[in-house]
Amino acid sequence: MDITIAGMLAVDGLTNGAIYALLGLATVMVFAVTRVIFIPQGEFVAFGALTLAMFIDHKVPGTVWLLLIMALVVALQEGVGAVRAGAPFQQALTRAVKPLLIPFTTAGLSIWLAPHELPMWSMVLLSLALVTAMGPLLYRLAYQSLESATPLVLLIVSVGVHFALTGLALLFFGPEGFRNPAFWDERLQIGTVPINGQAVIIFVTALLFIVALWYFFGNTLFGKALRATAVNRNGARLMGISTHTAGQLTFTLAAFIGALSGLLIGPTTTILYDSGFLIGLKGFVAAVIAGLASYPGALVVALGVGLVEAFSSFWASAFKEVIVFALILPALWLRSRHVTDDEEEH
Repeated sequence: MDITIAGMLAVDGLTNGAIYALLGLATVMVFAVTRVIFIPQGEFVAFGALTLAMFIDHKVPGTVWLLLIMALVVALQEGVGAVRAGAPFQQALTRAVKPLLIPFTTAGLSIWLAPHELPMWSMVLLSLALVTAMGPLLYRLAYQSLESATPLVLLIVSVGVHFALTGLALLFFGPEGFRNPAFWDERLQIGTVPINGQAVIIFVTALLFIVALWYFFGNTLFGKALRATAVNRNGARLMGISTHTAGQLTFTLAAFIGALSGLLIGPTTTILYDSGFLIGLKGFVAAVIAGLASYPGALVVALGVGLVEAFSSFWASAFKEVIVFALILPALWLRSRHVTDDEEEH
């Protein structure tokens, strides 16, 4: 291996690591606020990439129909719940209609615009809107009624949601894979190491979004409410912060991060209906090594995971997945030893 090959592998590793960093941050955020180990984070990645691919082919993406089904089920839940609670008919109808507004508006725009020749930026925005709108609906359907459940129960539900979303992705998108065109085809050169424009787009977008998340959590009312919920759910509830709203907002951000990651990684690899699981799992590895608690830790570890994956693919390509996922074992062992030592002290 010479310096050029090492540089190319490092660029590939950091490019993938930037995606894993976004997914790792989303995993840490969801767990901190809702105590959900969100296994289906990768499904949002696949949905984002496949939705854009279908818009590029001038087809109505399957995400539209999935979003509408989810919105209708949530509307039915809200309406029935309001009636059972003894709410007046007009109030029950309002609660039932409210979850339909954003999904039906987004789906209607998508159905209308899909057959037309659209600029790339508009297809990207539509893809982000469709997948992001699924986040709060998924929380309402699968997790909101289980807010007081143990993390083990929430983990089992997450596994079930993962299999359900994978099956629905196969139904709505089909088994064929898609590779989207790059957002920037420019070829750059740093010394002897070539860098493609898509890698630059991934780096810049990931960096800007991480800075935006830092500002959101530190300087906005909603961000501080999520931080308060993460620190003490009961205390946040006593201060008037709705845990329902916090959970829905968290899943909205997680869906947006997943969709954005899918759009960024779509031009670099072929995405199938089930490709998001492995991609999301590598972000999960970074989050777990960081203790499911540290945002900077998840960011640094994710970049390391990307580098390990890149160099493993050169030295032992048949075992690169094994090597990446084996990284989690020493971290779990060290954490288990730490817990054991604390118990012995007490």
